[in-house]
Amino acid sequence: MEILLHYCWKHRLLPLGELRTTEGHVVEVIDPGLLNHDAGPDFFNAKIRIDGIEWAGNVEIHDHSRDWYRHGHETDAAYNNVILHVVADADTDDVRTAEGKRLPQFVISVPERVKQNYEELLSTDSYPPCYRIIPELKPLFVHSWMAALQTERLQQKTEEVNTRLEQLNGDWEHAYFVTLARSIGFGSNSDILEMWARNLPLQAVAHHRDDIFQVEAMFYGQAGMLNVAAVRERMKLETAADDYFQRLSNEYEYLSHKFRLNGNSTATAGAYPWKFMRMRPQNYPHIRIAQLARLYHEGRTSLMQLVECDSVDKIRRLLRCGVSPYWEDHYTFGHDSTHNTKQLSKSSLDVLIINCAIPMIFAYGRSAAKESLCERAFDLLDELKAENNNITRMWQEVGLQVKTAGDSQALIQLKKRYCDRKDCLRCRIGYEYLRVK
Repeated sequence: MEILLHYCWKHRLLPLGELRTTEGHVVEVIDPGLLNHDAGPDFFNAKIRIDGIEWAGNVEIHDHSRDWYRHGHETDAAYNNVILHVVADADTDDVRTAEGKRLPQFVISVPERVKQNYEELLSTDSYPPCYRIIPELKPLFVHSWMAALQTERLQQKTEEVNTRLEQLNGDWEHAYFVTLARSIGFGSNSDILEMWARNLPLQAVAHHRDDIFQVEAMFYGQAGMLNVAAVRERMKLETAADDYFQRLSNEYEYLSHKFRLNGNSTATAGAYPWKFMRMRPQNYPHIRIAQLARLYHEGRTSLMQLVECDSVDKIRRLLRCGVSPYWEDHYTFGHDSTHNTKQLSKSSLDVLIINCAIPMIFAYGRSAAKESLCERAFDLLDELKAENNNITRMWQEVGLQVKTAGDSQALIQLKKRYCDRKDCLRCRIGYEYLRVK
């Protein structure tokens, strides 16, 4: 299996004794190089000696020598800098680059124990499959890997923010609002809220920011919620008869004409498939939009305000919000409910901080080359308690300590990026499993 050959080469699990090419030349591996995850040779910037002569370049690895030709490398100039062809089976002794250079070949085999341990990792149904060695891992090793995973997760979220920035022509404030809207959906309507927020004409809404009624008219109108045709059948009569619904509809009709908007038109009324099934009323999209409208109206969706917050408590105060008076007695249009200010709970605020505020601070810090903001992102994660979910509980059960949000975010990254993909060979714990067990 080629992936195991990569593992053996990277970690120098090579035959004992003097190493030689297939033609008998003495080989010394000075540096195996850097594993390439993209197109091109498997390892970049390797250093080797062949018969005492030092070579620097790339290394390509295959199960069989003939795979070089099966993959078309002999005509690909990207492989001209290959200095060594590493294989498990040298089934041809003539391997050449597009320039006609004949490559030296080196045969390695995967140790039997590595094969067996890798098969165990792939076939074990328990999660995590490496659970047996977790209690044996040294604290320094665990800390180092968790720190790397934290950075990896924040970098992944930074890429998501950068994608939104591209879609919004570099508008950081709008990108922050979209990220906030996605996060406040808490999973159920996150994708839809992100789409809605991305299409929201915030420059137009800004003209009426000081009037919560007009902000709500724009927000609900653009969400398609002020068109009776988009309302669920069993709720249409009550919704259409609701006074606040009628007033918002009339206001949005005026504003949409003023700014040439079409979010409430019959054509776009069904554009957002809002979810309600198996959901607590507190998480209905009407309430999440009402909370966003209140934050926006009060000027608390500013990225510049966020980056000025240097503690979790300050961010909590910035994002803590309720709803306008109508929504304190309703979960949807036309249906009364028990009076409730519908403020975000402390636990919900902390989820927003983890999934929105901290990634935005980190992403902005990277973009503006402000290392202090990036460091603050890590400090904020350490200030928050760990999330309590299935992933963190499973790791705790096998012996890993999970104390901070930084720990829980690292373990979420570990599961989604490595465990779920069975990418054990690129996981440091997987490496320990193969090496130690």
